[in-house]
Amino acid sequence: MSPGIGPSGTPPRRGQSARWRGALDLLRLVRREPGITRTAAARALRLSSGSATDIAARLRDLDLVEESPVTPTGRGRPTTALGAHPAGPVVVAVDIRHEDYEVAVVDLAGTVVRTERDRHPGDDPGWLLGRLRTSLDRIRRRYRHRLRAVSIAAAGTISHGRFVQASTLNWYDIDLDALQPRRTRLPMLVGNDATLAGVAEARRHGSRTTLYLTVEVGVGGILVDEGAPVTGATGAGGEFGHLPFGDPALACPCGAYGCWDLDVDGRAMARYRGDPPPRDPRSYAGTTIGLAAGDPDAAAAVERCATALGRGIAGLVNALDPDSVVLGGLAGPVRRLAEPALTASYTSGLMAFRRAAPPPLRTAVLGDRASILGAADVAFDAFLTDAGLTDWANR
Repeated sequence: MSPGIGPSGTPPRRGQSARWRGALDLLRLVRREPGITRTAAARALRLSSGSATDIAARLRDLDLVEESPVTPTGRGRPTTALGAHPAGPVVVAVDIRHEDYEVAVVDLAGTVVRTERDRHPGDDPGWLLGRLRTSLDRIRRRYRHRLRAVSIAAAGTISHGRFVQASTLNWYDIDLDALQPRRTRLPMLVGNDATLAGVAEARRHGSRTTLYLTVEVGVGGILVDEGAPVTGATGAGGEFGHLPFGDPALACPCGAYGCWDLDVDGRAMARYRGDPPPRDPRSYAGTTIGLAAGDPDAAAAVERCATALGRGIAGLVNALDPDSVVLGGLAGPVRRLAEPALTASYTSGLMAFRRAAPPPLRTAVLGDRASILGAADVAFDAFLTDAGLTDWANR
């Protein structure tokens, strides 16, 4: 099993063999911009029209891309649109969430061609691993050589490729290598769900250095630099919710005290409203946010969370120096309902030199698909290499 989430978001061109020079660049471009015309691709990659045509034809013969006619505009030579070949490579992206899971088959263009989801009991990771193993074996039998990698997004802490802690589920030290399809040793990558969501969002927002933060049960996120997540020495980087930005008297299920998590999610909202700790912090937060327009207590709870959220964002911006901040999950609705409070705490927490042009706060665009798409992104990163294409050509 690959540690962390594997290869970087933008694989380096250095060392790229002559055999696949140009081909990998074009395939990565088709992944970023499915449906791009061959003419536009040549322009983006600074290729001659003839070179782009030759590379596209080669990739078409290898069942890697499909060329579709484009309605003529009356100007210039006819061109084609480039997309995923119907017999081309696919990857499996798995999203293990707090209450359910999803298994998706994704093609080169980022299209989910098959998906299944179900709830899991929460207290029995063995049951879930068995169900996932069955699903992956079924997918392997159906797609055979087309299946190139498996990528898992998990709602917990990942270290050295293992699911070491999901404190809200009471899951600890789970070896996901047991999910390897029988008789086939595919590249298998494992990443935190917020990390992978951040990869997907950052690549689609187009910023060079993006700080992604999402509020679900606590705060997750990642710093993404030029498409690659900064996951640290063991792959556990990005556990921003466990920074000591909160009340030091409060014990977190992770084992630390004063975690930021406890000041921004449904547990905080319940505490601010004088309610007992909720069984499902995410549902409680959603209900409170829904009530905030007409309930002063709910509105005050959301505002306190927004203030804590803004203050923590400022600290991370001061430390990490991103050029943009993307907010996912419940962070978006919290910001929308209590924008003045969040903006004031964010601005006041910034170092003075940053206040004239602070990194903009943007709303995530992928919703609950972000983790699945991010898992697929890094799975294709693992495939789109010299070795990956050589193996595909020799299949």
